[in-house]
Order: sequence, then structure tokens, then C-alpha cells
Amino acid sequence: MIALSRNLRHFRLLLAVADTGSLTQSAALANVSQPAVTQAVTKLEKEAGGPLFDRTRQGFFPTPRGEAMSARLRRAFDRLDPALTDIAPRLKLTATWAQLQALVAVHETENFTLAARRLGLAQPTVHRAISHLEKEAGRPLFDRTAFGLVPTRATSALTQAVMLAFTEIDQAESDLADLDGGEAGRVVVGALPLSRSVLLPRALARFRDQRPNHPVRVIDGAYDELLGDLRRGKIDMIIGALRSPPPIGDIRQEPLFDDRLSIIAGPGHPLLDRKGLTAEDLRSWKWVVPRIGAPSRAHFDAFFAETGLPDSIVEAGSILLMRELLTQSDHLGCISSAQAQAELAHGLLHEIDVTTRWPRRPIGLTYRGNWFPTKAQALLLDLLRQGAQDITL
Repeated sequence: MIALSRNLRHFRLLLAVADTGSLTQSAALANVSQPAVTQAVTKLEKEAGGPLFDRTRQGFFPTPRGEAMSARLRRAFDRLDPALTDIAPRLKLTATWAQLQALVAVHETENFTLAARRLGLAQPTVHRAISHLEKEAGRPLFDRTAFGLVPTRATSALTQAVMLAFTEIDQAESDLADLDGGEAGRVVVGALPLSRSVLLPRALARFRDQRPNHPVRVIDGAYDELLGDLRRGKIDMIIGALRSPPPIGDIRQEPLFDDRLSIIAGPGHPLLDRKGLTAEDLRSWKWVVPRIGAPSRAHFDAFFAETGLPDSIVEAGSILLMRELLTQSDHLGCISSAQAQAELAHGLLHEIDVTTRWPRRPIGLTYRGNWFPTKAQALLLDLLRQGAQDITL
């Protein structure tokens, strides 16, 4: 079982040995004793499941295990150190993992007591951690208000960097476990409505055939919520409708297939036998449609641009809710053709014939621009790409 202790000083010493190939030079660079460097490397090797360096007369050279771990640690510090330096250069030397963990908890809860409860610590412990960071920074990291602790802009930037650095360490454990044929870490997927019923279940079934024990977590949510978690490293990828233009520059969007909208109804609906229906024909009916802000909702609104929107609208992204409402009433639904594919194929719902030609919209993957997936994450990505090739609309 790979479980790295979160000791930032030990991580930095490991990277120094990887860079210099020498315990003596690493000790001098870090201003510590050579035995301290030896102790740090030995401890990390025990936690990592094997040697991180080959010891030779010419120096220390990283093993494949050491290269994998060093690569993740560099990525972690590439995210963390600039944010620490922006607040106070000294924080690179003094900030501990526990203090940064407390920072994240306070940032998210805006309250010392709630942060302590989340971490399973006493409230004074969390308060002391933040006070120490603020003392080293020489300025407050949070504004104390009647409504709670409000982070400064620099604190929010640091918190995001800390969370991304934490993610890299988690993925280091996964990379190390893979070297031994083991499992560590997990894949976390943000699922938008379409992916839950079409693309993702098939890919996960195939993933489980190849990685039967690797933990996978699927988080349902609105796009904006999932995007925030993606950028903070809480989730690895989002699957669903892509945005045009991309909402922010630090993400990447990868199209997998094009989808279109369908207007659907339950069995026996009065409009099923009619052809070439227009917006005027459909405006007076009751509707179930995606929430405002979703790309499909923009297409729905454009369809009724000249006549005005229907007066009776239920906003929902769930195909299950829509199916039940349509089968129990004369509501009409507007939804992705791919998302409704199973219901249409089994005759649970039926497509209404309309005059418009719906614009195609790209469905695909969204992930961080500088993300380097683990083998398990890369496998799921490949299975999603393969599964997209089987979708025909």
C-alpha cells in the first residue's frame, strides 16, 4: 500500500538529491545536515514501496520509481511555490502541509470551527495554523467580518494552488502503485446530464473490466459547480456539452461527437401523428427543458425567438424526471438526442416532427490544461474516446 507522508521539507530534499545526485550538495542547498537528507530519502523510499535512487560511486541516480515520484513533486511545487512567493517568499521554507491543509479548510468553510470539524481537529489547532501563516506572510490572509472569514484574492489564488499541489501528490501515489501492479488514488469524473445516460456508463463498464479494483467516483452537478471543482483539482474531467467559447483559459476542451436536440413526448401524445410542426404550433404546450445557461437551453430559446417562449416551463436536466412527467401528462420535452436515445429506442418516449434543423453541438471532455493523467485516468479517457465513435445520431 503506497501512502506518502505529506512532509513538504522531505519532498524538497528528495528533489534536491534528484537534481544534484549528491547528498552533500543537497544538504548544502537546503541548509540542513547530510544525515537529515539521508533520513528523508530513506523514509520516503519506505513509503514509496522501493528504492528511489541507485547509489553509485558517481552519485545518486533516480530509479523509475524515483523518476515517477520526482515528476509529480515537481508539478506540485510548480503550482505551489509561485503562489506562496506571491504572498511571502519565506513561506516556501516555512509552510507545512498541515498549515496548508488548514488554509484550504478555512477558505472553503469561512469559519475556524467548521474548518476544524472538517479536519477532525480542535478549533485552536486550526486557528494557530492560520495565525502562523499570517505571521510569516506579514499580513492577514482573511478579512474578519460579521459574516465569517473572507479570503483575500491572494489567499484564494494560494488555496487553488495548494489544492492542485495536493492532487499531484495523490497522483504520485497512483503512479507508484502502478509500477507494482497495485491500485492507489482514484478517478473522479464530473458528469453533465447527457454523459450519465449515454457515454459514461459504457466506458465505466469497460474500465471496470480492466481495472476491477480502482476506485471511481462520479459527481453529478451543474456545469459551473463542476468547473470550479475541476480547476481546484477536486475532479479530473468533465464529460458533457462543451462551451463556446471556453469559459476560462486554464482548461482544455476535447470534442468527442456532435449532438443535436430533439423534441419528445410520451406515448399517445396528440402531436405524434403531425408533421412539420412549427414554433407557433408548439408554443401553447407545457414544456420540460434544460435550465438557463445550458447550451441546449440556448437552442430551445432560439427556436421560440420569434413567437416568444412558452408560458409553462419546468426546468430540469434529468431524463428520468422528464420521462416520468411526459408519460404521465401532455408535456413536451426538449433534450439531447443522445441522452434520450435509450427511451426512444424502447418506445418509452417518441420524437415530435418539427420544421427546424437543430444546430449541432459538440459533446466532449473538459480537463485542466496542464493536467497529466495517471494510467488509470488515461485508460478511462481512451475508453470514452472509443465509446464516442459508437454513437450515431
